[in-house]
Amino acid sequence: MFTKIMVPVDLAHQEKLTRSLDCAAELARHFGIPVIYAGVTGTAPGVAGHSPADFTQHLADFAAAQQERQGVATGYHAIVSHDPRVELDEKLVRASEDLQADLIVMEGHMPNVLDHVLPSDAGTVASLAKATVMVVRG
Repeated sequence: MFTKIMVPVDLAHQEKLTRSLDCAAELARHFGIPVIYAGVTGTAPGVAGHSPADFTQHLADFAAAQQERQGVATGYHAIVSHDPRVELDEKLVRASEDLQADLIVMEGHMPNVLDHVLPSDAGTVASLAKATVMVVRG
């Protein structure tokens, strides 16, 4: 049914991703497919890395740790953006196409009043992506 899963990850908030990480791993085991962890970083130093190369290494380490923890084949895809907050959704959709991922598993949040003003990242990705998008609420 699916051939590759992409999971967007925010390395600065790994503790909030447990449900989507576990869900993606379970689906990967069921279908016998890999999980690719995609992360977006800026060019300026940040919490998840002092440079894009540093961020990429952290993402690679994260993917390797997930492979060991979950027992599924993993990979990683680092994305550099000049303005990650503004370009995040567009960059993730483009990454899913470049990776030929046909399933995106994203951590979501419980709806709140701000969703009427600011769209959620998962909702925006779901509306733009050609791939199936599964939003896992934490």
